Amino acid sequence: MTAMDVTVLTDAARASRGTPPAAGALIDGRAIAAKLRDRVRGAAKLLATRDGFVPGLAVVVVGHNPASEVYVAAKKKMAAEAGIRSTDHRVPASASETDLLDLIHGLNEDPRVHGILVQLPLPPQIDGHAVIAAIDPGKDVDGFHPLNIGRIASGLPALAPCTPLACIELAKSAHPSLAGLDALVIGRSAIVGKPLAQLLLAEDATVTIAHSKTRDLPAAARRADLLFVAVGRAEFVSGDWIKPGATVIDVGIHRVTRGGRSRIIGDVTFEEARKVAAAITPVPGGVGPVTIACLLANTLKAACALAGLPQPQA
Repeated sequence: MTAMDVTVLTDAARASRGTPPAAGALIDGRAIAAKLRDRVRGAAKLLATRDGFVPGLAVVVVGHNPASEVYVAAKKKMAAEAGIRSTDHRVPASASETDLLDLIHGLNEDPRVHGILVQLPLPPQIDGHAVIAAIDPGKDVDGFHPLNIGRIASGLPALAPCTPLACIELAKSAHPSLAGLDALVIGRSAIVGKPLAQLLLAEDATVTIAHSKTRDLPAAARRADLLFVAVGRAEFVSGDWIKPGATVIDVGIHRVTRGGRSRIIGDVTFEEARKVAAAITPVPGGVGPVTIACLLANTLKAACALAGLPQPQA
């Protein structure tokens, strides 16, 4: 089966009609992200013309990581296209934690900056938790600050982590409602698994978090209507773990070399899984593009809140 043989979900039109996703449907993250970026662009244009206001995003990069450089370049390009001013702040890999904290404090005080993103991972001499905690929670567009995580857990408004937000957007493109669905999140990280579980609860899904100590993980996965996989292990979940007709959101991304050829794969064995699932995200082209679009939406949200402007409805 080729990609041409698979129905592609480009938006929530099918869900809005109450029609379940077609068997084997690909959830097209690139198309969903493009629509979200269009909404951000329209709102940013309104702010610029009505209020003379341009949201500002500061991206902090420590050292040089080729994979991170590609991601940062994509963020900057998409921010510019969406009407958001993005600036890079480069810090050498040898910088001290104090050096980085000084930069963060300066960005916190800069009125032109409405969103701060620190590209992870950080060098070993820098405590990432201390750096994230130093960011003004109102400018924490990655949604990692303890205050924002706590507000999400309490059901209060907050800037939520972008990857969990993307997972919700992708799942809702395949279902008219997540209420009452059995959702399994495989992975309990503080930046994906745990906040994703909280967002799913807010959607009235019935949520289970699984991890390395979960007994009979395949059996748990086979009960899930919604399966979110964020374990950081290539092709960890095989097709026989998946409930027929389930929706699968694959958060993982790995570059592997097989047969002398390099390719990108996820945490799910895709070719097996799409024969069983009703809908599934591809890797690449699934969670990644929507994550960046959610970052732009968070930046717009933060900018309006900091400027005392109404949240855009576009």
